[in-house]
Amino acid sequence: MKGISQEAEQILMERFGHDSIIALATCTDNIPHVRSVDAYYDDGAFYVLTHGLSGKMRQIGENPVVAVSGEWFTAHGRAVNLGWFGKKENGAVARKMKAVFAAWIDNGHNNFEDRNTCILRIDLTDGVLFSRGTRYELDFRNKASVPDTDR
Repeated sequence: MKGISQEAEQILMERFGHDSIIALATCTDNIPHVRSVDAYYDDGAFYVLTHGLSGKMRQIGENPVVAVSGEWFTAHGRAVNLGWFGKKENGAVARKMKAVFAAWIDNGHNNFEDRNTCILRIDLTDGVLFSRGTRYELDFRNKASVPDTDR
């Protein structure tokens, strides 16, 4: 793990280590854009199945700095287009996505032959997590999370 406490990581996995809806914010030309996306959390990153020609991917291409929010958690991150879902290098993530998103991934909405069907990884950098009266300041880069119950 990239420097958050085991307790905070466990909370993140309980909340987001499965098919989850989170808010994803991008910013282009000093205008913020936010939308809900289907994602799952794993080892300091969120993973999203999307289309490379979508508005969010165009915005990320211009500015990869993003923010996410959901279930008493907010964070900043850097978005990375991992490319086509079917690319050999994406095999492990694609298999996990197929399992995590099993309820809807093969419902006909996605075209896995389309080279623009891609995997978006959001590498988290910092965030704040609240759980059971505790505030966790999270630094996914190096520093351990610090519970703060005095707030």
